[in-house]
Formats: sequence, C-alpha cells, structure tokens
Amino acid sequence: MSRIRRLRNLARLLALGLLFPASPGLAQVAHLDVDLRESPRRLIHAHLVLPVKPGPLTLLYPKWIPGDHGPTGPIRDFVNLRLTAGGREVEWRRDDEEMFSFHVQIPAGASQLDLSFDLLPNVGGGEFDAGASVTPHLALLSWNQVVLYPQGVASDDMPIQASLRLPDGWKWATSLPVERSSGSSIDFERVSLTTLVDSPVLTGRYLKAFPLGTVDGITHELDLATDDPVRLEVPDSILVHYRRLVHEANALFGAHHYRRYHFLYTLSDNVDHFGLEHHESSDDRVPERSIVDHSLYVANADLLSHEMVHSWNGKYRRPADLATPDYEKPMHGSLLWVYEGLTEYLGWVLAARSGLFTTEQARGELARDVAVFSNRPGRDWRPLYDTAVAAQILYGSPTAWSSLRRGTDFYDEGTLLWLDVDTKIRQLTHGQRSLDDFCRAFHGPPSSPPQVVPYTREDVEHALGQIAPYDWKSFFAARVDSVTAQPPLGGVTASGWKMAYADSATEYYDAVETLNEEQDHRFSIGLRVATEDGKISDVLPGSPAAKAGLGPDMELVGINGRVWNEDRLKDAVKHTAQGEPLDLLIKNDEFFRDVKLDYKGGLRYPELQRIKGVTDVLSKILAPRTGTSPAAR
Repeated sequence: MSRIRRLRNLARLLALGLLFPASPGLAQVAHLDVDLRESPRRLIHAHLVLPVKPGPLTLLYPKWIPGDHGPTGPIRDFVNLRLTAGGREVEWRRDDEEMFSFHVQIPAGASQLDLSFDLLPNVGGGEFDAGASVTPHLALLSWNQVVLYPQGVASDDMPIQASLRLPDGWKWATSLPVERSSGSSIDFERVSLTTLVDSPVLTGRYLKAFPLGTVDGITHELDLATDDPVRLEVPDSILVHYRRLVHEANALFGAHHYRRYHFLYTLSDNVDHFGLEHHESSDDRVPERSIVDHSLYVANADLLSHEMVHSWNGKYRRPADLATPDYEKPMHGSLLWVYEGLTEYLGWVLAARSGLFTTEQARGELARDVAVFSNRPGRDWRPLYDTAVAAQILYGSPTAWSSLRRGTDFYDEGTLLWLDVDTKIRQLTHGQRSLDDFCRAFHGPPSSPPQVVPYTREDVEHALGQIAPYDWKSFFAARVDSVTAQPPLGGVTASGWKMAYADSATEYYDAVETLNEEQDHRFSIGLRVATEDGKISDVLPGSPAAKAGLGPDMELVGINGRVWNEDRLKDAVKHTAQGEPLDLLIKNDEFFRDVKLDYKGGLRYPELQRIKGVTDVLSKILAPRTGTSPAAR
C-alpha cells in the first residue's frame, strides 16, 4: 500500500471515530468481563465496554483465527447480543453478506458502548478452538470467542483489559499477565487484543501446575486439568521428559520469544482432541487416560513438542500471508508446508531428543508416514502446495477416500520433506551443518518478548542458502509445487534407512490404531475398520478391498461365515498367507452382500530397516543435544 493511500485511510478512520489510541497507556481502553459460572451447562456470559464516538460503527466478531488457518470463529454460537449507549438501547444490524459484521449507529453524546452477549460452547460444534471445550468440571476459554472489535482497528492497536469469573472452587492457568485475583475472580493486566486472543485460560475444579524449570530466567509450566482428580498426578518418569523438552527446544533455537511458557494440558474424553499454538502457551487436549494408558501416551507423544515449536515457527516467524492485522482479513495458507510441515518435523525430532519418544517409536512414526504417502493416489492430481492453499476447506474433511482426496498432507508429509532438507544440508556441508543451524539463524537470537517477524518463501530459500549453498528454489518446486507420484523419500534413504513391510505392527502403529479406535489394514487388504461397530471408514483405491467393490461407510458384518469382531478380522487377514480364504459379509445401507477378497499376502505393516553400508544419520538427528537422554518410558 502506498504512503498516500495509507494516509487517506487513516484520515477516513479518524473521521469515522473508528481508531483506538495506538498506545495501551492511553485512557481509551476496552473492558471485557467474562463469566464462566454457568459453563458446566454450556453457557458463557460476557460484557464488553468499548470507547466510541457518535456516528456509524461496524463491529466484527473474530472470524479468521490464528493457528486454525481458517474462518472458524463460532459465530453461530454467539447469541443474545444487546447494546446500550448513554442509557439507551442501540439497535444493531448484521451485514447482509459478511455474517461476522454488525452495523450500529452510536447516538449523539455517547462516549462508550456497552455490549452483553452469550456464547454457547459445545452446542454448535466446530473445528479446533471452536470445538468442544467445556465439561461439568473444566473449561478452556478462547478469548476470540467472547469479544467484538471495531472494524478498521488493527488488533495490535486495541488496548483491552479483561476479567474472569469462575465457578466456586475452580482453579485457573494462563500465560496472560494477572493484575490481581481474589477467590473466583481474576483481573488481568491491560494488553492488546492480539495478546488477549493469543492467551487462552484453562480453568477447572481439578487443575494442577507442574513446574518444568527455567531457561535464562524464563519459567515453564505444565498446567493439567481433568474431569477426574485421580488423573491429576503425573509421574516423574514422564515429567523428566517435559523438562528435557524445554531445554532441548531452547537449545535447538538458541533463544526464546516469550516471557513465560505454559502447556495448558486438558485430559478429558468430553472435549475435542487437538493442539493449538500460542506465543506463550499451547492449548493441548487429549483423551483422559493419555498419561496412564501407554498406547494413548505414545500416540500423543509429540503433541506438546509440536505446539511448543510453534512459539518459534508460526508465532514468532510467520508467513507474511498469515500475519494478518486483524481477524477479518483472510489468511492465505500457501506456506503452511513451512509453518506446519517444518513444525511437524521439529516436534517429532524434539519428542525423540527429550525422550517423549523412544528412538524406536520415532522410527515407527516415520515408517507410517512413508507408507501412508507412498500409497496416496491423490498425488496423481493434487500437489502438496494445493493441500496448503486449500487448508481451510480440508481441515475437518472425512476419513473416507482420504488417500484420493489428500487432506492436510502438509503436516505429516512435511516430516518427510524437512528430513530431506536436513539430510541434504548435512550432505552438502559434509556433516558440518544441519537444519539445526537453519533454525538458530532463522528463528533464534536475540531473545525477545512475543513479536511477529513475517517471511516469504524467498526468505526461507535464502536463509537455507546461507547455511548450505544450493538451488533450494528448484528443490522445493520439485517436491511442493509439482504433481509427483512418490513422496520426498530422499531424506529417509540418506539417513540410512528404507521402508519395508512386516507381519507385526510397530509400537507406534499399534498406538495410533488404539487412539483412532480402528484396525488399519490399508497396506494389506486396503481398508480401515472401526473396532466398535465394524464400519469401514476408508478404502485404498486399487487395493483388494477396492477391487471387490468395498467403500467407506459400508459395515463389516461377517468373516468367513462367522460374526465379525476385530480379532477375527486380524486372524483372517493373517491366515491368507497360508492360503485361507477371506470371505466377508457386507452391509451397505439396508442391503447385504457376500464379498470374496482376492488376497494372499497376510498382515502387512510398515517398518524401517537399515540400509547396509550407509551411515545411520537418523539416529544422530534424533539424539539429544543437552546431555544424556532420560531413561525411556
């Protein structure tokens, strides 16, 4: 935007009275009070006071949410909106096209606008932070869901002071600085709207804080909330790995860009399960037994490391097209293969370096990634680049025909891509440099409070070239922009390993099946089946199951003349290697049919095997950087 155009826009906004003072130190501050006392029955109350001037005003409900990479603000759950100014009710009108906008006319003489409204959490459903977040015993408050702001005001330039009221006896945890607290009431310090939205609050009847140590005087904490007080204990055998994670992450980047860091860790079967990054915290939600159930622990082992990496890669260094000035401007995801892909790789590496993963479990995850993306017919039409551009429509896409559709592949295929980058740097520099050096140069010193430093694709390629001179533009063009039949496997082989298939699953593969409550036979007969009811969730095109006419949402009823159960399915697939038949009774809607699968290969699960004569670089990549690795769990 030209300087003249910027000045004209500034004059227009000033004339309309839409600009807040740029400095939080000035008097005009918004005040937001949120009441969680009725959250156990899925109802949150809020009261907002905005400084205004007479005249027309457009208020916006946050739409494009950082970390969600899409227009996921839960506007349909935003209800009971009432406005007053100068003691009189003020009418509002929703915009005819932009459903997140509300037009009002501020009456003469009014200097503030009072707004009251409610949020219906968990009622309307939604993705990521708009998903289930409250239970009778806990609540995760995302501030973007309970605020409106004036159009034309950058979130950095809107000072706001928030307060929170909790149910009696509940505790709370957040990275948001606190001014004072008393009993169930908390008053937070004045911050920008950006900082407020970036600082969720975890609250609950059963909540416990676990200090994870300091780095350069900066504190780190694991804050755990759960529905059952028996789940509040985290053994030292696990905490030692989270403590190591803090040190390994800071060792990788060589600096930090937060004033404190909180893992807001929710253990519950009654909330959505995912992770969402913030500058000084992460919102991590997993099944209730994820600490005590070994399979659930392994399946989620790199969740917290992934989200912590985002403090550097995604929050501090952010693609320019994702670094929007407010929550109205659309985000463009073309660099999500860096934002999320690199983070997925580094989160996997740090999980191993900190001992959250054993090296064998880490290899198991890599083997699964190789197998999944090597059996991806959607690669024949959709490049990785398009999965990033289309992220907002691919998040939440069904499991059905996932290999043909291609979903948000920039995450897990990112592990393969950035392993390829890492090993290429090591080859080019004869082992003198690695991706660690890029991370330190691109995301590292000097340490600072939270800030955003945008980058472009050219910036990434240039920074890599400073570490290891190479044609990185062509490197990424071939792997990201082009339609390719095979995933980027150069890093796997260059690290001394290759994929093979075995008749038993790795520990990691088993753990993911447990987490997903499924049997995953994609690499044998070509389907995934829910363990609860035998429903087929996905079929791999070209597989024996596909050739037999099976498809998603069909139900597996019988196997070789007996009623289906998961053990019988696995046994039947296993015994095909001895020539036994695999005859299935399938229910499709209200119709039944018998299906004979032409398959003799037995059970097939992906694993990594060493390549003879090639140095085991992978083990070097996964080795800790801050001393001897803690004992494996």
